[in-house]
Amino acid sequence: MSSGFLAFLAIVPILVALVLMVGFRWPSTRAMPLAFLTGAALAIGVWKMTPLHVGALFIEGTINAIGVLIIVFGAILIYNTLQESGAMETIQAGMTKVSPDRRVQAIIVGYMFGAFIEGAAGFGTPAALAAPLLLGLGFPPICAAIICLVFNSFPVTFGAVGTPVIMGFASLKDIGMQALQTSDPTLFFSKVGEVVTLMHGAMIFILPIFMLGFMTRFYGAKRSWSEGFAAWKYCIMAGLCFAIPYYIIAWTAGPEVPSLVGGIVGLALLIFLTKQGVCVPREVWQFAPQSEWKPSWTGQTAASGKTEYKEHMSQFMAWLPYILCGLILVVTRVPAFGLKAVMASNPTFTLKFAQILGFEKVNAAINLLWLPGTIPFILVALITILLHGMNGQKVAGAWGTTCKKMVAPTIALIAAVALVSIFKGSAQNPIGYDSMPMAMAKVCASAAGSAWPALASYIGGLGAFITGSNTVSDMLFGNFQWDVARQLGFNAMQSISVIGAQATGGAMGNMICVHNIVAACAVTGLIGREGDILKQTVWPFLLYSIPVGIVASILCFNVFA
Repeated sequence: MSSGFLAFLAIVPILVALVLMVGFRWPSTRAMPLAFLTGAALAIGVWKMTPLHVGALFIEGTINAIGVLIIVFGAILIYNTLQESGAMETIQAGMTKVSPDRRVQAIIVGYMFGAFIEGAAGFGTPAALAAPLLLGLGFPPICAAIICLVFNSFPVTFGAVGTPVIMGFASLKDIGMQALQTSDPTLFFSKVGEVVTLMHGAMIFILPIFMLGFMTRFYGAKRSWSEGFAAWKYCIMAGLCFAIPYYIIAWTAGPEVPSLVGGIVGLALLIFLTKQGVCVPREVWQFAPQSEWKPSWTGQTAASGKTEYKEHMSQFMAWLPYILCGLILVVTRVPAFGLKAVMASNPTFTLKFAQILGFEKVNAAINLLWLPGTIPFILVALITILLHGMNGQKVAGAWGTTCKKMVAPTIALIAAVALVSIFKGSAQNPIGYDSMPMAMAKVCASAAGSAWPALASYIGGLGAFITGSNTVSDMLFGNFQWDVARQLGFNAMQSISVIGAQATGGAMGNMICVHNIVAACAVTGLIGREGDILKQTVWPFLLYSIPVGIVASILCFNVFA
């Protein structure tokens, strides 16, 4: 069979997911299982793998998916716990008192607060929280949705305490360790995180300036880019507040908490500096009166729906659970504290599944201590019950809501991760065919050649667009990106740079992914207007890809060559 046709067959499961989710607007709960079944049929019919072998790979994928789902559960649980305790409304109340300038509010809430929530919880939580807050502050609904979607990009690679890197590229860990000639299981992920910071670096500063200009141009009374660009000093200051702790943590503690620490430290520092008037624009910018807004800017939810938030406790107590999450993660992830080695490889709390159904290379494991879903999220959620004096009804509400929200992610993630296992496991076929990712990699490497590093981020963006998740995008295309890099003759760090472009692309893809847009529309009353939003978010997505491609190319052909 020709390599081109084999590559086409390998991409069919992805095309199935794309056509069903984008073309027919199927939810991932229906599309991903069908994509998995397509992959399984190809593995059996074309790659000549036995049904038992495919079944073993499905079990492997399910076990790996459970590890991701524990993180998702913990992330959603702590958010719902804070919602029930009143802490989240207290945080929102504090946000509204900082500045009346809409540009400043967009940066504090959409950019910095969103970055913090992404780092702590991920999985679409920033749009669900930040967009309604902007709506309540008086932003046009469609503007609030677009701002939160676009800003939910640069922190996403390290969102939900590093899940997109650690779980997304879990299948590459052993390959990466071998390429780096190391026995440290965390080194590969740390290197990926380091190159990712370089690729996100430029847009941490460019994106807020661009989006403020975008906001004043399309939703301001004067339709002027310059009114937004006039706040460029404030944007640079905000970028520094986030970037300094973000880089320090990424290069010293690993990929789990850069966005979390960058967000929480940056938010506190930015609010303090804003109150002192540092770099704050002299003239306060406001939207035109609502009577002058275009009908297309609004939906079922009025922008003035809720403008006041009640403080149920002190700001410190409201923020304390997230502070505890950050402290616990730093203490357990920074080697200097002595806990990282114990927790990362503790056999007592590791569930191992070796040689599943008798297949030597089909293995899976879940390290309960190392999963941030258990420590700190579930642990802190339990501590918060005592800290905030929650009664049984509120606790039941938080846990009940979380369990209900887990149904759809469980179905979609198990199917997606199982499909990844088939992609990876197809290398074990009995007739000597290339694995599915390798078949695609050879064709892509041949077609793109040395231009691939500049294009790799688009694959990550496509994955996020299809699946609604940077983590799942990395799961689907991580091995594919590595194989392309190796086909091009890249060394270990050059290949890791390509993986970094994949991770960065998956993050920037969050601003155009269907699931996030639907979620943002749901909380801003814009259901049915998803197409209008996608038409506008695609432009910052394309802008983002330019510096990412440039940095990836420089790393591959200059720094690590």
